[in-house]
Amino acid sequence: MSTSTIAVAQDGIPGPDQDPFIWLEEARSPEALDWVAAENARTLAAFEADPRYAQLKAEALAIFNSDERVPGVGFTPYGMVNFWQDAKNPKGILRRTTLESWRSDKPEWETILDIDALAAAEGKEWVYGGMSCLPPEGTRCMVYLSDGGKDASLGREFDVTTKSFIADGFVLPESQGSAQWVDADTLLISRNFSPETTTESEYPFTTRVWKRGTAIEDAPEIFRGEKTDVSSGASVLLDGNFVVHGRTAYRGISFHERQYFFEKDGAWLPLDLPTKAGPYGIIDGQILFSTDVEWTRGDDVFPADSLVSADLEAWKADPNGVKMTLVWAPADRQTKLGAATTKNSLFVNLLDNVRGRVLKFDYADGQWTSTALALPDNATVGIAASSDETDEIMFTSTDFLSPGTWYYAKDGTTLEQVKRGPEYFDPAGMEVEQHEATSKDGTKIPYFIVKPTGMALDGSTATLLTGYGGFQVPRLPGYLGSTGKLWVEKGGAYVLANLRGGGEFGPGWHQTAIRENKQRTWDDFIAVGADLVKRGFTSPEHLGIQGGSQGGLLVGTFFTQRPDLLNAAIVQIPLFDMLRYHLIGRGASWIGEYGDPRIPEQRAWIEGYSPYQKIVAGVEYPAPFLWASTADDRTHPAHARKGAAKLKALGQPYYYFEDTTGGHSGGVDNDQRAKLQALQFVYLMQRLMGDGAADTAE
Repeated sequence: MSTSTIAVAQDGIPGPDQDPFIWLEEARSPEALDWVAAENARTLAAFEADPRYAQLKAEALAIFNSDERVPGVGFTPYGMVNFWQDAKNPKGILRRTTLESWRSDKPEWETILDIDALAAAEGKEWVYGGMSCLPPEGTRCMVYLSDGGKDASLGREFDVTTKSFIADGFVLPESQGSAQWVDADTLLISRNFSPETTTESEYPFTTRVWKRGTAIEDAPEIFRGEKTDVSSGASVLLDGNFVVHGRTAYRGISFHERQYFFEKDGAWLPLDLPTKAGPYGIIDGQILFSTDVEWTRGDDVFPADSLVSADLEAWKADPNGVKMTLVWAPADRQTKLGAATTKNSLFVNLLDNVRGRVLKFDYADGQWTSTALALPDNATVGIAASSDETDEIMFTSTDFLSPGTWYYAKDGTTLEQVKRGPEYFDPAGMEVEQHEATSKDGTKIPYFIVKPTGMALDGSTATLLTGYGGFQVPRLPGYLGSTGKLWVEKGGAYVLANLRGGGEFGPGWHQTAIRENKQRTWDDFIAVGADLVKRGFTSPEHLGIQGGSQGGLLVGTFFTQRPDLLNAAIVQIPLFDMLRYHLIGRGASWIGEYGDPRIPEQRAWIEGYSPYQKIVAGVEYPAPFLWASTADDRTHPAHARKGAAKLKALGQPYYYFEDTTGGHSGGVDNDQRAKLQALQFVYLMQRLMGDGAADTAE
């Protein structure tokens, strides 16, 4: 963020005269980093001196570095590929093996790219960001690397066969955006070429065709959105056989809305789709679309969250006039999570009352058929990997107390259990229950609690409540891993709330709690906390809350609106100052979720809950622990910094920690991740289990 940006007060947005901590919005200014260093020293002194810290960090690190972890893999033409981090390879290695070897107890791996060696050779804190490869061979790839874990990354052309970067190959400068292979000598690139081609959300809104041997600056532009878009870009439309069927493009007019285009007769034809609908893949000569809203097309009405299809060739000839066919529509409390394709089939991952299912779809003889795969009931199931060249696919299933189990289907249907993750904690004496809280407007909000079997309902149990409630992202039961070891095994209870604004029950569950109705999400979370106390699971003295990003905002709204209901609050990589969020990091991209504080009516929605403004004198807050990452260019560390600084100015107890590397997800290696886990659980134990250090506000 530039100094000129933070010094401006306009449209009712606080400037330096109203906000004494705007200077903390400069991520790497000497003054801000000095402040961070002092805060880190104070917080580390409070937590690392606790005799439990060393044990907790060692336990977390043993889990993160365990050789017994199931290595997640992807199908490629040259083997099963995995990215692996451990004590020997903290930054990680990209490696491959055969399917047969992967299925064995001791797979034999061949290293493709060593990120630690690369970082050491180049003097960078490289973080691996994935790679995109030219089909069908997949051996010529763009490898993405970020310095310190930022979202922005650079791309370098890499040859998997020789396991080396290509001399004089394609190099994409550090930026947001994407690149797609057209052929061995051509990329479609969407990058932040200049401020004039970058949106207010700091994403690109143009796409160029870059030919090998030419300067990137000279690459001709083929598509342009608007500066007011969240992002825009164009891509090649490929089917499962890697046949090109033209080019499509989109304009992201908000985070949740897109306008799509198809290149026809040399011009970009706007597609007659709802702005909350879009392409979903090509299978068996059919092009699929998904819609988050009810879609009327001629005489047909397709329900929200449904899948529809059209004959691909007919669609290419007349995209806006072709007949569409319903493929799938959700039943009550069903929603689709995502999809994957193999050579011949579409697989859709569903939630059915927060239980996982997978359906296999095929098109033959003019109609769609679906088959439910025989995966475990009452579990969270997912699609782990799928092959573009064959019908091979893998799935996983898990729950709070059961490690992930992997299933393989050679033909896409016949399942075979092939792997099961290790147990990191003893589930004996633990049980899972599901309950409902009643939110302020009467809506029933489900939540899960993992607790000691037969726990006394006297309010004495230290309880950690978590949630998210935004961007149509569901929070689902999954193996607790380090949380099970560091918290539940030591007598704590863990709660996961399914809040409106999330995606647990489909688009409507999300859309009912955005913008002018975002307070409903905060009400839901508070209602779950109150229900836990009402049922005797815990009490305000023993209740803590935790959340990151949007979940950090969730925690901030809870502890500023109901500080009397809890005794601990972990605010991770949060949004916090919602009157300036559009000026910080990628904040402008989320106006579709929260509203625009520059517009008086919408600023009024946001002022009603923005945690930074809601911290006031004369209120006792539960000594929150705020933490962030210096390299986080998404939400930005400014939010957490300013929250801590305001608490300090008011003489309130608080803790602040900032990881100087690591992006939006926090630590970039397992040692950093273990440290962050240990700091947080020591804080929770001190606050909720007793025997804690005194609050230390400066």
